[in-house]
Amino acid sequence: MTGEGPRLDGRVALVAGATRGAGRGIARALGEAGALVFCTGRSAAGYPKGMDRPEMLDETAALIREAGGQAVVVRVDHTREDEVAALAARIRDEAGRLDILVDSVWGGDPMIDWSRRFWEADLSNLRAYVDQTLLSHVITSRYLAPLMVEADRGLIVEVIDGHFAGYRGHILYDLVKAALARLAYGMAMELARTGVTALSLSPGFLRSEAVLEHFGVREENWRDAIAKDPYFAESETPRLSGRAAVALAADPNVKRKAGLVCFASDLAREYGFTDVDGRVPDFPNLFDAKVRELASRPLDGDGRDLAWARYCQIHQDPKRRELAQLLAEALGLDDLGPGLAPAARV
Repeated sequence: MTGEGPRLDGRVALVAGATRGAGRGIARALGEAGALVFCTGRSAAGYPKGMDRPEMLDETAALIREAGGQAVVVRVDHTREDEVAALAARIRDEAGRLDILVDSVWGGDPMIDWSRRFWEADLSNLRAYVDQTLLSHVITSRYLAPLMVEADRGLIVEVIDGHFAGYRGHILYDLVKAALARLAYGMAMELARTGVTALSLSPGFLRSEAVLEHFGVREENWRDAIAKDPYFAESETPRLSGRAAVALAADPNVKRKAGLVCFASDLAREYGFTDVDGRVPDFPNLFDAKVRELASRPLDGDGRDLAWARYCQIHQDPKRRELAQLLAEALGLDDLGPGLAPAARV
């Protein structure tokens, strides 16, 4: 799939949160593969932009059309049932079907203070955060899934962050991202006797618009940022997740992945596609190698933070038990109970 890739001609897709990041990358790839893509979110022409970012849905649609695809922009606040219900009615009336539902709604970054632990967190915007990042997904699936169940076919993709079962570093971030994976699992279980499949898709180190801006680079010279962060060497464009979504939608046996958390670069190796630069990034193994090296000598402050972050992510993964044990020893974690200790061998 390094060339043209599979086609989705005649399919209808909805990408909720198509304004930027993984959502934009997925919308572009689905459109380039021939699907009619409904691009939704809050940042559309004539409306305030979200997350203090300049990107807009209209730009996503323009990119799809420039590649010869079809795109429809619908400004929707996915926390509002009436707007999502109206979206479902519009897709039913205009397209008559829905084959692919991708939920990449996020917008939570401004509401998280990564420097604070849960006992220090400012909870003044907690309800708004949960509404935006989690309940919006429940609402969207509630109103769009019936179009797929009625036809007894389709794919629902929850875009999350992190394909390990461990902790993601901030209680509110972890709460929502883990809940989204659980949402996909729960939907998959309830859809098991239908022709509809639900699963989760996680990008790796994503070169989103915000990340590129943070490093002071553009996609054309992204490698310049490796000097600032060596982990950036295994980063990926949002279009890798897009190609992953296309591969899943085109797979006649995708039901075997129902309920699973799929990692974009793992799917690239499985289905045989690459990122737009011809690479298949491998961020997890780079991270593992770096922290293994750190753990081989006394840890300083930054090294301890990285080792702890990786331990939190992988300690429940039996395949990484040996690395988790090494990190636990380096961190002096010798009295952890079964819930926090390295996973047992299987």
